[in-house]
Amino acid sequence: MRAIQMREFGGPEVLELVELERPEPGPGEVRIRVTSAGLNFADTHTRENAYVAKAELPLVPGSEVVGFREDTGERVVALCGQGGYAEWATAPAHLCFPVPEGVEDATALALLLQGLTAWHLYATQGRVAPGESVVVVSGAGGVGSLAVQLGHAMGAGRVIATASTPEKRALCLELGADAALDGDAGGLTERLLEANGGEPVDVVFELAGGAVFDACRGALAPFGRMIAYGISSKEVNTVRTGSLLKRSHSVIGFWLFHMLDRPAWIDDALADLFARTARGELRVVVGGSFPLARAREAQEALAGRRTTGKVVLEVS
Repeated sequence: MRAIQMREFGGPEVLELVELERPEPGPGEVRIRVTSAGLNFADTHTRENAYVAKAELPLVPGSEVVGFREDTGERVVALCGQGGYAEWATAPAHLCFPVPEGVEDATALALLLQGLTAWHLYATQGRVAPGESVVVVSGAGGVGSLAVQLGHAMGAGRVIATASTPEKRALCLELGADAALDGDAGGLTERLLEANGGEPVDVVFELAGGAVFDACRGALAPFGRMIAYGISSKEVNTVRTGSLLKRSHSVIGFWLFHMLDRPAWIDDALADLFARTARGELRVVVGGSFPLARAREAQEALAGRRTTGKVVLEVS
């Protein structure tokens, strides 16, 4: 089978198109004939072995796929953990979810990983109360574009998005944000306060880290919550306990793969996301579709912030 393999860590050049044997499913796993694989910012961190979960070489990257189960023929979207950039992949059977009729590959992939993340940012991590203000950092990205759309439906009173370009900010407003701001860290605290009518904000969904994280915390209200679900800048932050006490702030980390041991958290949220999509309340922004052989180019576009929404590899 064709696959993208890494035999060393480094830049996009380590992603090689190779021929490999089909992977053999282990206990409780199924084999999937892949039609499309999702790309995520985390893939670029894995390529450098800088992700939350450390990688071992050789490695076929890719954590989620759409395709057909070999044993039943059913079309599914699956969390495979790794091995997704290939014509065949294996995944735990309990992490394979039927794709409703008429749902395209990119939509299914986005709802599985980015959609579940956005849903749980509101429901279980941020615990957004009715009327609270929410800041979505990188509101034109894969998670951000869905989080912006879910905002009012999941109780937010005001949704403020950040994005790096005028075009991306316009997209955020089109998707339902009440305000869309330049996401540069310089002056961000002041822009957030102004966008919220001069008042501090209640909840921030933050994936950049570094100076952006600190600027967002500067705009956070007493009893406000910072949900850190990524570190795209690769700049880690130190949070002092005294500063938390002074403002009654909460800083919460969220990594989707910790939910794998809580299947109900996945099943209920995914069913809700598919239902919202079917009703036309939620749409997936597809920011790029690349053939498998162009995985390097796809990761470069993603890391260079030249994409919006979900980026997909077309495998077959």
